[in-house]
Amino acid sequence: MPLPLLPRPRGARAATALFTGALLLIAAQSAPAGADSPTAPAAATPSAAPSASAAPSAVQVNQLGYLPDGPKRATVVSASTAALPWRLRDAAGRTAASGTTTVRGADAASGQSAHLVDFSSYQGTGTGYTLTVDGRTSHPFDIRANLYEGLRADAMSFFYQQRSGIPIEASLAGAAYARPAGHLGVAPNRGDTAVPCVSGVCDYARDVRGGWYDAGDQGKYVVNGGLAVWQLVNSFERAKRAGHAAALGDSTLRVPERGNGIPDVLDEGRWELEFLMRMQIPAGKPRAGMAFHKVHDAAWTGLPTRPEQDAEPRELHAPSTAATLNLAAAAAQCARVYAPYDAAFAARCLDSARRAWAAARANPDVPAPASDSTGGGAYDDSEVGDEFYWAAAELYATTGEARYRDAVTSSPYHTASDVFTPNGFSWQGTGPLGRIVLATVPNGLPAADLARVRASVVSAADARLSTMAGQGYAVPLPADGYVWGSNGQVANNGTVLAVAYELTKQRRYRAGALETLDYLLGRNALGQSYVTGYGEHASQNQHHRFWAHQYDASLPNPPAGSIAGGANSGLQDPVAQEKLPGCAPAACYIDDIGSYSTNEVAINWNAPLAWLAAFAAERG
Repeated sequence: MPLPLLPRPRGARAATALFTGALLLIAAQSAPAGADSPTAPAAATPSAAPSASAAPSAVQVNQLGYLPDGPKRATVVSASTAALPWRLRDAAGRTAASGTTTVRGADAASGQSAHLVDFSSYQGTGTGYTLTVDGRTSHPFDIRANLYEGLRADAMSFFYQQRSGIPIEASLAGAAYARPAGHLGVAPNRGDTAVPCVSGVCDYARDVRGGWYDAGDQGKYVVNGGLAVWQLVNSFERAKRAGHAAALGDSTLRVPERGNGIPDVLDEGRWELEFLMRMQIPAGKPRAGMAFHKVHDAAWTGLPTRPEQDAEPRELHAPSTAATLNLAAAAAQCARVYAPYDAAFAARCLDSARRAWAAARANPDVPAPASDSTGGGAYDDSEVGDEFYWAAAELYATTGEARYRDAVTSSPYHTASDVFTPNGFSWQGTGPLGRIVLATVPNGLPAADLARVRASVVSAADARLSTMAGQGYAVPLPADGYVWGSNGQVANNGTVLAVAYELTKQRRYRAGALETLDYLLGRNALGQSYVTGYGEHASQNQHHRFWAHQYDASLPNPPAGSIAGGANSGLQDPVAQEKLPGCAPAACYIDDIGSYSTNEVAINWNAPLAWLAAFAAERG
């Protein structure tokens, strides 16, 4: 599971070097299969992965390509203090454009000396373009209007393939990725249909089947699931406001529900929402209305372990205020967005959201302990004022009721100037989500207050653009922001830029969002596309229990559209510690299945990738 270490706004707890108990996690996750699960299949010795290093000279581009009407910039690694000539060539080798670089100089995050190439004025289209500077030639790339349509579908398909409790069909995912349903109680599974609590938490079992496996492990965490499903549903809500709902409509994605008259992205979101509502404590039980924090194996499983082969007992972990508020926010959003398509389901969501809100108000300080990290991540969070603000904003946007408006306006997060932090929002820091909802969804806030909220989003986007302008690779992340899951933080900041474009229609924000994708797709210190299947030099060995080809050749690599966690200067796994000592922050990454702190996948990293890809795919 991913363990992002992020600073929090408004004086919340400082980030620590490792979560409590993480040394045990390191031992478990780096152990071969069988070390803690005698029925797990034996692991092959992983093939050696090359050590990542910064190139002394290179031309780094978005390896997928560029939109004809978007920014087209590249970064050249060169110590030259003089401008260098560049040449854009088409697939036939003909010169399409030329010019000279702009000297950028030292770049703190990459440790490199950089030049910038801007060929945005070129309006031609085609495939197989290359950029040559100072005797070095880039990876090939395309320039075309439909550039992001494939990534939009593949990044969304990631969630179908992470589903728990349903067979993954070859006709939808491909033969290599087809598998039986996991965790439905079919031997050797213990299953998720009647899961008991850990000792001392409850005296009953719950049916918590379904949902998405969180990351490289097979745990399911309400705080991460709430954020990820919110982002998928929000991507549809934003597209609908922009007049592009059809692009995410029925029969646009590879999901088994296609053809049912409901937008496919909402079908996918519903799979997680149903699980989240199953995690809610029923009426008549202690702390009714709260949400259990997580469900996962009693002990860490080794790599590789396919879901249907997981023999570990499953356990429900104690409810938390943070999980309960995640449920309230995601379910309130569901009630609004699903209402035109399935009124009964929307009503269920609203009832769940109201009960969760009431339970959180009655239990405002029930944290998930940092020590609860055996068999799954702790996902501890001691500051929940931001979750209260986010949930209140969603409930107010959906219902318009005064009690939720009052909860919004009385929250210190409503007037805080630092709710958008440089490192971006996360499952630990959800205050910005409340601002985004209030800024974009029609509501009854006074005009002056609404204008201030919208201005705060635009101001946050301006800060991201300023950060990008000061770097050699135009990354919306400060040089000290390369932590566990940095690619997710980059993508989240990209969505803030896209929301600012929605609010203002100023093209610099669209350009910033698109350049965020440039970074993720190869214009970075390592020339690494972090998205499987996209780019000539793309990640393919992400840390995962059953997309584990590097450990077992009979298993597949992650499917196209899966994003790696990204550079992490903390070097928090044995592979990174061995292979990456002395790396510059933005170069602390290696495409090795054992490097779970730089190369894991996670639903909360793929969700903003899918959001951005859908935004970038829109035309007109």
